[in-house]
Amino acid sequence: MQASGMWVEKYRPQTLSDVVNQKDVIGSIDALIKDPTDMPHLLFSGSAGVGKTTSALCIARQILGEYFRDYTLELNASDERGIGMVREKVKKFSMFAGMVDVPFKIIILDEADEMTSDAQTALRRIIEDTAKYCRFIMIANNISKIIDPIQSRCATFKFTSIPREDIIEHLKKIADKEKIKSEKKGLEMIYDHTEGDLRHAINLMQATASLGEITEETVKSTAGLSKTGDVDGVLSLALAGKIIDAREKMTELIKVYGMSESDFLKYLNSAVFKLKPENMSEILQIIAKYDYRVLIGANSEIQLSAMLAELYSQN
Repeated sequence: MQASGMWVEKYRPQTLSDVVNQKDVIGSIDALIKDPTDMPHLLFSGSAGVGKTTSALCIARQILGEYFRDYTLELNASDERGIGMVREKVKKFSMFAGMVDVPFKIIILDEADEMTSDAQTALRRIIEDTAKYCRFIMIANNISKIIDPIQSRCATFKFTSIPREDIIEHLKKIADKEKIKSEKKGLEMIYDHTEGDLRHAINLMQATASLGEITEETVKSTAGLSKTGDVDGVLSLALAGKIIDAREKMTELIKVYGMSESDFLKYLNSAVFKLKPENMSEILQIIAKYDYRVLIGANSEIQLSAMLAELYSQN
């Protein structure tokens, strides 16, 4: 396979009409930006990898044209969540300066739901003060974390999960363009693993393609899926009180075979339903608790070890 950069960027849509699926949302947005001066602030919500950021960049490109880079500010709000970012970057960029042949500047705030409430309150004032020459496109996975005053100032669009067949068809097109042999079962395995996240699917496909071709086995190997059955053994060992053995097996899956912590917990959850222990509800609640702790940034090795110990304590 020839080196060709990141496929997720190489094949990122440049216009709204190229965005995969999302026809209803794209149709509404297209109508809104026909006369850009009437475009309101926008708020995009939906799960990861369904086209929110790509659509925002397409809008900026279509409205600003050749001045896209000069008059677009793209920030990931999860990197700098506080009021300082709003004051230093957003306010400075949004201040009026002689603009050439563009209707307004565009500020794209990705993962805006990660901003603190103080930062969102400060942002609300900037949105009001700069409405004549600035438009905001806010992007959030969880819209409930965006304060009501900001929500009320935006036209909200909900991006839905991309259907299985659309993702598989899109992956096949990329594989054909890259002259990579792909089997349908391999592409289906990519979809099943990435659960509707097209960005993750394309990245996984590129990683798999480095092995030569995209088959069920190469996808399993790349994604660490060839060892999913071993997670059942980790659960059985933990419930039997063999914590050291369970931890060693878990560590091997994660560090040697490349299974992510979140995937390990997902497969552990599935293993509970296979085993059907009497105290199933308590075990599922324990797994959910530690999944949340890992998700919010706690040390995964410590948390997963503690989880194995707590699973044994349920017996």
